[in-house]
Amino acid sequence: MNEKPEHFIVDGKRLDGRRVDELRSIKIEIGTLDRADGSCYLEWGNNKILAAVYGPRELHPRHRQKMTRSVVQFRYNMASFSVDERIRPGPSRRSIEISKVSREAFEPVVFTKFFPKTSIDVFVEVLQAGAGTRTAGINAASLALADAGIPMRGLVSACAVGKVDGELVLDLMKEEDNYGEADMPVVMTAGGQITLLQMDGHLTTEEFYRALELAKTGCDKVYELQRQALIKKYSEEYTAEIEDEYIEDAAPEGDADE
Repeated sequence: MNEKPEHFIVDGKRLDGRRVDELRSIKIEIGTLDRADGSCYLEWGNNKILAAVYGPRELHPRHRQKMTRSVVQFRYNMASFSVDERIRPGPSRRSIEISKVSREAFEPVVFTKFFPKTSIDVFVEVLQAGAGTRTAGINAASLALADAGIPMRGLVSACAVGKVDGELVLDLMKEEDNYGEADMPVVMTAGGQITLLQMDGHLTTEEFYRALELAKTGCDKVYELQRQALIKKYSEEYTAEIEDEYIEDAAPEGDADE
């Protein structure tokens, strides 16, 4: 683990050169897994996340089925090689907790009533961790659900706000996450409905409301990137489909005797 820096903010800039209200770089690829119904690969800073969605499909064992709706199942996992010091494979208390709260973040937006007796299975695999894997995983899962065609009220977007050197900062990096005074991950819809809010550390009431506004700013930026990634993916697919149809229509018909 890196040693605690003497200062996190110098001359208005953070350790990685960002302003206090600036996100780390984000890269999104949608539809990366052929066998999944929907998938997304996301890089956020040093995080590398792969999300896959399978379903709706029949839920087993059957006694867990719901007669009037689908069951959303969410599995968050950190690969043993995702951090500097290898971790034991398999679920940990932390991964179980993140799986639970991540699933709950999607419950207000997924239309489960359309698929009774089924499950919608979401898998998030952290290939490389660099602070903020919870929010990065939720953003990737949101896009994978959209890619799978799961009916939703809208995308959810996630971002964290922290406090270092007595100042609020957006999208914590590793050192800020490890040694900061507070960490507050927030998940919300494009309309501003909060579906998940957690906090570790101490914020005053005034700081909390300012942090919430800063988190909304970050979520709005993430949402726009998610939206543009979906538009890019499906506009390319539509163009390819039109080109294929044009080629088929333009191809000469074969000899009738053949």
